[in-house]
Amino acid sequence: MKTAEMTDKEKTQQVWAKRPIVISGPCSAETEEQVIATAKRLAATGKVDALRAGIWKPRTKPGMFEGIGAKGLPWLQAAKKATGLPTAIEVATAKQVEDALTFDVDILWIGARTTVNPFSVQEVADALRGVDVPVLVKNPINPDLELWGGGVERIARAGVKDIGLIHRGFSSYGNTQFRNAPMWHLAIEMKLRYPELPIINDPSHICGNRDGLFDVAQKAIDLDYDGVMIESHIDPDNAWSDAKQQITPERLKEMLEAIVWRKESKDNSQLQGGLEKLRQQINHLDDEMLQILSQRMKIADKIGQYKKENNLTILQTNRWQEILDKMMAKGEKLGLSKDFIMKYLDAVHLESINHQKNIMDAS
Repeated sequence: MKTAEMTDKEKTQQVWAKRPIVISGPCSAETEEQVIATAKRLAATGKVDALRAGIWKPRTKPGMFEGIGAKGLPWLQAAKKATGLPTAIEVATAKQVEDALTFDVDILWIGARTTVNPFSVQEVADALRGVDVPVLVKNPINPDLELWGGGVERIARAGVKDIGLIHRGFSSYGNTQFRNAPMWHLAIEMKLRYPELPIINDPSHICGNRDGLFDVAQKAIDLDYDGVMIESHIDPDNAWSDAKQQITPERLKEMLEAIVWRKESKDNSQLQGGLEKLRQQINHLDDEMLQILSQRMKIADKIGQYKKENNLTILQTNRWQEILDKMMAKGEKLGLSKDFIMKYLDAVHLESINHQKNIMDAS
């Protein structure tokens, strides 16, 4: 007796429940041949759970490649038929939602440039009313958790049951080695606010190049993320968009096999593993704090140079008292003790003074 094949909906639900979930595919759908070939090679890895492809690409300036448009949707249908992989795309308008559903796209996500605009998110949410499809919400471009959370809540109020998060990093105006600074502490805070939602890391948009993909993906898994979304292309160097951050399906397989996929178990014998994950979170936050403090001291150096050139004293008592008052009040609201805040600020202030004095003393 033949076993009935799973429906697309059942396959999608199976993928949605899987941990870790791996979503991969080209930044942009370019041709039907490219989409189907990429899908087949991704399926052959045995590591990919869903096929992604950019159909509409929001761009900063006109004249840049903005995606192939709705004519690429049948290509995704054909790729799904050829491989069995559920499909996932970004949507930013009600019409795009309608088109995606018409061509049986299985998973939708809201991009960073859309999440930043509540009107756009609401338009997408309204188009999703009564629709039973998983929706992922990317963090907004700017580091604003309220916007990110607001996007989630708008989608939830539309009646969407399966909602997840995508962490793709935040704009930092070129001040880090990343295309979009990960700001891990913000993603961790989002996990704490919405512990019931799966969170997927997007190393491709965080890095902006293929060299850092592994390290970022491993860090995300160490922080108990539920999966990754990584861009893959059959010919990355000649991709029509974001060529530097895409990798071949075969390289993707190698990378996924190299990642240590940590799992948290409730079994007493595995409690140490759970503790290790928490320690990993602290380690990553400590690393980030050191980087921020280093940036702060570089600014202190510039201030020292300015004071030297203008014959100003290093210690500016009124300015320091203003900082103390403001930070003490803010720290208390964040649950930090006055004693800790005072010791921390004193240490930072002393280091800043030492930096400025070194500048003053330099010949």
